[in-house]
Amino acid sequence: MGPGSSERAVVFIDWQNVYKGARDAFHRGQGSGRLGNVDPLRLAQRLMQATARTRELVGVRVYRGRPDPPRDPYGFTANQRQQIAWERAGITVVQRPLRYPKAWPAEKAQEKGVDVALAVDFVMLTVTGAYDVGILCSTDTDLKPALEAVVALGGNRQPHCEVAAWASSQAVPRLRIAGTRLWCHYLLVDDYGGMVDPTDYTTP
Repeated sequence: MGPGSSERAVVFIDWQNVYKGARDAFHRGQGSGRLGNVDPLRLAQRLMQATARTRELVGVRVYRGRPDPPRDPYGFTANQRQQIAWERAGITVVQRPLRYPKAWPAEKAQEKGVDVALAVDFVMLTVTGAYDVGILCSTDTDLKPALEAVVALGGNRQPHCEVAAWASSQAVPRLRIAGTRLWCHYLLVDDYGGMVDPTDYTTP
């Protein structure tokens, strides 16, 4: 990249991890299920502002589980309304079907393959030259191999990767790679307040 040119940035959001992280950091995991919902576009835009480097946001990608319509029509409908709203804002949404245990609904449905889908895209979009910097919004250590791969591919040049994590008064979990200075965007309560999504997607 030449002097004065901007970096093409893509923000990758591990939705359940980001949502649960916000609830734990700022709501102690309590309250309405809507607490912790953030607007992915505003989150990505905040990350663009949190650096002195010149960057162009060229993609926002959200990865999440999809409820099964016959088992959970209520959750599926809310999920679809949220996806439609995001896609209207230009966000790419990648969903994988939730896995339902035999004891469901006594046991919660679980995400299956979401982290793999995110990891594959994070690396493949590097290989195809789709971004200069990829910012991973997650604290899931299962994604460390994808970060390590991008670091190895980029070396000291583009592309490179960064991570983002919620920061509260408690200990802040974040992804790290041994021997590598992996930049982390710490998002504080004021940042969270500026990107909260109060929409109730369970109602039309």
